[in-house]
Amino acid sequence: MRYRSVFRYGFSGITTSIAFAGWSSTECGAHRVGVELVEELGGIIDNTASICHGPSILALQEVGLPTCTLGEVKNRTDLVIYWGSNPMQAHPRHLSRYTVFPRGFFRERGRGDRKLVVIDVRKTDTAKLADLFIQVKPNCDYELFSAIRVALRDHKLPAEVGGVPREKIEELAKMAKESSFVAISFGLGLTMSFGKHQNIDNAISLTRDLNRLTKAIIMPMRGHYNVTGFNEVCTWETGFPYAVDFNRGVPRYNPGETSAVDVLLREEVDVALIVASGPIAHFPRRAAEHLMRIPLIAIETFENLTTKEADIVIPAAIAGIEVEGTAYRMDHVPIRLRKVVDPPLGILSDREILSQILAEVRKRRELRAD
Repeated sequence: MRYRSVFRYGFSGITTSIAFAGWSSTECGAHRVGVELVEELGGIIDNTASICHGPSILALQEVGLPTCTLGEVKNRTDLVIYWGSNPMQAHPRHLSRYTVFPRGFFRERGRGDRKLVVIDVRKTDTAKLADLFIQVKPNCDYELFSAIRVALRDHKLPAEVGGVPREKIEELAKMAKESSFVAISFGLGLTMSFGKHQNIDNAISLTRDLNRLTKAIIMPMRGHYNVTGFNEVCTWETGFPYAVDFNRGVPRYNPGETSAVDVLLREEVDVALIVASGPIAHFPRRAAEHLMRIPLIAIETFENLTTKEADIVIPAAIAGIEVEGTAYRMDHVPIRLRKVVDPPLGILSDREILSQILAEVRKRRELRAD
């Protein structure tokens, strides 16, 4: 059920430090206006990538990303590897549409033409479907990646690596060598465990090693439907994908310093604007507590913990249902979001709301300059 707007604080547009966070559940047009607004105010803009696949982005900036579209995965893959990911729960349509079950151009029998390997710290619902399940000890993913790379070169391995017997590692290496197209999909089990972006670096290096023997790609399992879209828009607008700081008048990028969680933990933020996200439910406790102490503005389609604590709540139309727009799939393919129904009377899109705020901020700056 939609909620009503709640107003307790005014928003002048003039503040010493403002953070813009969220963005992953709205369309790219809103992202573009949001970047303009934060540049006008000299604040910090960040999205949910900083607490999920931010390490993946850092790794691919260092070593690149051998990847492809989900259509290519569907048509060509005969070995699917899910590492640190449970798509049966997190991405329910991923297996049925793109990886394990669909019939592709070169995989006409669907599941009969494919093998599934799941590597995780526990036996998940996805692991129950696997041809091979490898249970790795928590925080030992980096070591296991290295061991698989050793096995691909036919070098000798110790009896156990990361809690995984040598025989299983060699079995996986053999399966990969005998496959014609390997697709590795990884989730937060890699990005949020010890090693962070170095885990992804080693995973990409493993993919490169496989490409000397067969064809292989790697792809992060992104969460919110347009988290990739924000990274795309922010990159072409500022040169950086997330955690961008405009306090010095030019975009500055230093995750770990300029990301939303870090500035909140240091209590450097005076006002926060949250768009299409619920950080209070997901941020570390100290960061969430500071967020609740300062003037908080939320632009959201549905009620959540953040809107309950916000000082200003602005209801927005739902992108892809009530308004049109563009979103990016996890494989960086842009998708046009079409309007299905009209929004409730008086409900604007995220883009329109942000455009009105931007216009008001510029107007007040001009008045102050005069």
